[in-house]
Amino acid sequence: MTEARYAVGIDLGTTHCVMAAVDLAASDHDRVVERIEAIPQLTAPGAVEERPMLPSFLYLPHPDELRPDDCILPWGMPAPFVVGELARAMGGRTPIRLVSSAKSWLCHPGIDRRAAVLPVEAPDEVNRVSPLQASIHYLAHLRAAWDHWHPAAPLAAQDVVLTVPASFDPAARELTAEAAAAVGLERLVLLEEPQAALYHWILAAGGEWRRQVRLGDIILVIDLGGGTADFSLIAVTERDGTLELVRVAVGDHILLGGDNMDLALAHTVRAKLAQQGINLDPWQLQGLTHACRGAKETLLGDATVAAVPVVVPSRGSRLIGGTLRTELTREEVMATLVDGFFPVVDAAARPASRARAALTKLGLPYAQDAAMTRHLAAFLGRQVHATRDLAGFAGSDVAHASFLHPTAVLFNGGVFKAPPLLARTLEVLNGWLAAEGAPPVRLLEGADLDLAVARGAAYYGYVRRGRGVRIRGGTAKAYYVGVESAMPAVPGMEPPIEALCIAPFGMEEGTQAELPPQEVGLVVGEPVRFRFFGSSVRRGDQVGTVLEQWAPEEIEELDEIEANLPAEDHQPGEVVPVRLHAAVTEVGTLRLEAVPRSGGEGWKVEFDVRGEV
Repeated sequence: MTEARYAVGIDLGTTHCVMAAVDLAASDHDRVVERIEAIPQLTAPGAVEERPMLPSFLYLPHPDELRPDDCILPWGMPAPFVVGELARAMGGRTPIRLVSSAKSWLCHPGIDRRAAVLPVEAPDEVNRVSPLQASIHYLAHLRAAWDHWHPAAPLAAQDVVLTVPASFDPAARELTAEAAAAVGLERLVLLEEPQAALYHWILAAGGEWRRQVRLGDIILVIDLGGGTADFSLIAVTERDGTLELVRVAVGDHILLGGDNMDLALAHTVRAKLAQQGINLDPWQLQGLTHACRGAKETLLGDATVAAVPVVVPSRGSRLIGGTLRTELTREEVMATLVDGFFPVVDAAARPASRARAALTKLGLPYAQDAAMTRHLAAFLGRQVHATRDLAGFAGSDVAHASFLHPTAVLFNGGVFKAPPLLARTLEVLNGWLAAEGAPPVRLLEGADLDLAVARGAAYYGYVRRGRGVRIRGGTAKAYYVGVESAMPAVPGMEPPIEALCIAPFGMEEGTQAELPPQEVGLVVGEPVRFRFFGSSVRRGDQVGTVLEQWAPEEIEELDEIEANLPAEDHQPGEVVPVRLHAAVTEVGTLRLEAVPRSGGEGWKVEFDVRGEV
C-alpha cells in the first residue's frame, strides 16, 4: 500500500457534503494548513460551477426532463440522476423526484436501509434508490471531484476520515463504512462530528487553545445541523503536566434540525394562505418547504430584511405562470423558530411525548418534541455525574446540582449561523447555571459553522499519526448482550434476560476484549434472536459485568439481530458452550465472536441492519 500524501476529511452531512485536506508532509503542528476542496457540480442544465459544499440532494429526473449534454461533469459521461445544487433546485419544483435527508434514513432502524424506498412519496414510474445507494452516490461524486483535481494522488490512496453523528449506532456506522468501501475508500476511519468540530477549533486556535480552556473545564458541544441535534461533553484533564481532552458523554440520536424548521415555516405559510382561501396539497407543501429554507437563511442572517418572497409550485393551470407567490416575514420566522424550537424553559424540563397512532405512514422517526432546549436539559440532567470518577475531577460534583454544569460551549452546524438562535441557546443555558449558582459558560469562538466538521476531520487524520492534540474517547456507550436465564416454563412469563457487558464505556476503536472465563450457551441450527443493549450513563461497568436488573433510564435496548447460526457438527437446536470475545473496529462497529469449548472456528455476530450473521 502506497504512503498517503493527504489526510482528507469528509463531512457527509444531511444537507451538505464538504471535503477538506491536510498535507501530511507538514512536520510542525503550527504549520499545519487545511484547505477546503472545491467540488464541481451542476448548478443549472449544462452549467458546472465549483462550490465549497455539495448539497446532499439526489434528483431522479424524468427521461425527457434533461438532455444528456445537460448533465456532463468534468470527469465523464452523465449519470441517470443529478447530485448537488441542481438536484436541490429541480427538487424544489418537483419534490416527488427528490431524495433528501439520506443520512437520516441511513440510521432509521424501522426500515431496510438497503431497500429502494426513496423518495418515499414517489409514484411507481420513478426508479427509487436506497439510503445506502444515495450515500454511495454522494461519496462517488466527492471521489470523482478529488481525483479530478489530484490525478497523481487519488482519493483511494489517501487517509480518509469520514464523520458521523456522535449518536450513530454501530449499524449506521457499519453502513457508512460500507458506502465508502463501495467507492473504493478502504483507508477509512470514522470520527464523531462534535469531536471533529472541536478538532477544528483547536487547529484554528493554534497554540492558544490551552489559554482558552483550563484544567477542570467541561466543554459542551452543541451540533445542530440540517437533520440531527447532537450533544457531547468533553472534559479538560491533565496528564504528565499537559492538558488533555477526554470525551465523556454523547446524547441520543435526535432527528431535530434545520429540516424540521423548514417544515414548520412551510406550515406557517400554508396556514396564512388558507386564511386567504388558498389550500395547498401535500405535493405543494413539499415544494414550499424547500422554498422556505432559503427564506429562513436570509431572514435569520440579516436583521435588516423584513420579508422575503416565497414561490409555491402549482400543478394547476389557473394560476398565472403555474406558481403562487407569497412572502415569509422576519416576525413569522422569529415566532416560529426562536420561540418554537428554542423556548425558555427551566433545567428540569424534559421533552414531551404523546401517544402515537397505531398506523402511520413510512417516514423518519423525528423527535416528537421540537424544543431543542428541552432535549438539552434532558441530556445535561442525565449526565449530572459524568465526571465524578474522572482523574482531576474528584469532588467537582456540586451537591445540589440537578444537571452537569458546563463551563464552556462550542456551537456547530448551519442552524447556528442565525445569531438569534445562538443567542437564545446561550440565554437559556446561562439561566440554568445562574439558578444553581454556577458561572455562565464561556463561548469558544472561531469555528466555521458550515465547514468546521470537514476541516476538523482532516486535522484528525494528521493527529492520528501521533502529532498534534488528540481527544480521547472510545465508544460513547457501554454495550451489553442479552443472556436468557435458564428456568422452568411459567405460564404467561418469558424467561428473564440478564445483560452481559461486552464493551465498556470508552473502549477504544481497534481494540479487543476477552470476556471472563464463564461460558454461556449458544443455540445453533435454528432461528434465534440476539438482543443488544446500550448505556450512556453506566461508566463503571467492566467487560463481564452481569446486570440482572436495571432502571429504564440506565439502559436502552438496541436493534436486535435475527439469525440462524450454522449447526456444522452439532444438531439443530443444540446448545453449544462458548466463550465470548468482543472487538470494536476502527470504524466504531461492535463485533462479537462466540468461541466453542472444543476450539476451532467460532460464530461471529455483528450489529447489522439486515439481521444476518
